Amino acid sequence: MKKIFFLSILFVIMVAGIQACDLIEPREIISPNVDEESFLGGNLIMNPWVNGMQRDFATTMGTFVELTEIISDNYFNDYTQSSKVFDRPLLDYNDIDVTNLQRLAAKLRESADYGIYQVAVIDETTTEEQLYHLKFIRAFSFLMGGEYFTGLPMEVRGKVEEWQTNLNVAINEFKPLLPVAAQIGATEVAALNTIIARAYYRLGDKTNAVSYANAALAGSTDFVRYVEFDGTNNVSNSMQNYIFGNPWFQPLPRLDFLDPKYFAPIGSPREHRPIAIAKAEEPYLILAEALLADHDITAAAATLKTLLQLVSSRPTLTINNGTQTRGVGLFVLYPNSAEYRVAASAADPLRSGLVLTRNADEPLVTIPYISGTSVDDVMIDNFAAQGEDKLLELLYLMRQEIFIAEARRICDLGIRLPVCFREFTVNPTAEGFTEAQIPPFIPLDQKMDSFIMDQINKTIVIEYNMNRVIAQNKQTQYVVPFVK
Repeated sequence: MKKIFFLSILFVIMVAGIQACDLIEPREIISPNVDEESFLGGNLIMNPWVNGMQRDFATTMGTFVELTEIISDNYFNDYTQSSKVFDRPLLDYNDIDVTNLQRLAAKLRESADYGIYQVAVIDETTTEEQLYHLKFIRAFSFLMGGEYFTGLPMEVRGKVEEWQTNLNVAINEFKPLLPVAAQIGATEVAALNTIIARAYYRLGDKTNAVSYANAALAGSTDFVRYVEFDGTNNVSNSMQNYIFGNPWFQPLPRLDFLDPKYFAPIGSPREHRPIAIAKAEEPYLILAEALLADHDITAAAATLKTLLQLVSSRPTLTINNGTQTRGVGLFVLYPNSAEYRVAASAADPLRSGLVLTRNADEPLVTIPYISGTSVDDVMIDNFAAQGEDKLLELLYLMRQEIFIAEARRICDLGIRLPVCFREFTVNPTAEGFTEAQIPPFIPLDQKMDSFIMDQINKTIVIEYNMNRVIAQNKQTQYVVPFVK
């Protein structure tokens, strides 16, 4: 069974070579005993195909998390591994990482199509649930196109469509899956409603976003939908490799208490933790932001307090993180002690409890691995008393903390990737999509990651409070979707 699974993955990669602009070159199949004809001539071929697709979906999510988190202010690449220019952020259409991200999203779509229109036709045992998983991944590929790119093609050698079109197609493909999701279980229904609400949210469609957010919470108030990895069989979460056991990606100091979100638990050195793609926290955040857009500060604050109850109920785990040395940076020195107090900017107060002590002498740290936040009821009341924009700033801090290491922050910052150079060279409709969207209020030259550390007084002052920057620019086209 493992051999079939492995070979099916190779075949997924080969078939994906047919997609738009040949972003993926056809590869030779390593085993001379497995080619397209022999694979399709086998029995029960849908099961390994779905397994292969789920594996590819998970590793694609891991790569998106790895590369988009360093674009944002969440993480700084303090080493030579991975991209050194995304941190600036410099997002050139000639960059190999831009090409790879577009290729991965397209590969999901094309591989799902092959399973739906080729494999399912041959394998008469194909179930509705198996098709559901393929259609879910296909729809998610359009969600990726709509959230992370200025535009992407939606079919083989197709026209480059704007990000809004990609999101609308994602919505239209997710909605018909709801009846099958109901057969799978309440968590799947709640997750699917949340993902639809997420797409409507990004489009600025408050009515539909609120409707689907409420539907999600009606089904479950504590669900989490993951993509899964298997470290034992080398299906690894690439983000875990960068934030656990290595000093490569360093979190913004006020997010230190949330890192590493992915880790190998004590006693399970080969485990690779799953990545959440939908969870109950998001509907609450959407509802609170909609209430703020309607100028209802009191109800928005109450919703955030309800959200806090959920976050505080999420599990934590104590891990051995002594080798994650913050105090020995290749480029930038990071705080390594709970003695440090952190200010979100020079205009903000110093706060304790945001940095953990972790070293060889005190290696154990406790991390919230689904969601965590530094916000409490008192902070919500204080920010709400200062007006809509202050509470909006706090809401975006909660979004940043709750979604850390889930590839969500660059969307909130309004940053979008261009189509890649290879697309541009063969697709005349790519013209106009080759420039990244970097809003004018985004600090460049790695300034989003900048801070001043006083090792004597044990203080950290971050240069830019990006959540305040988001709130201050809410009227622009780039951020805060409900305010337009």
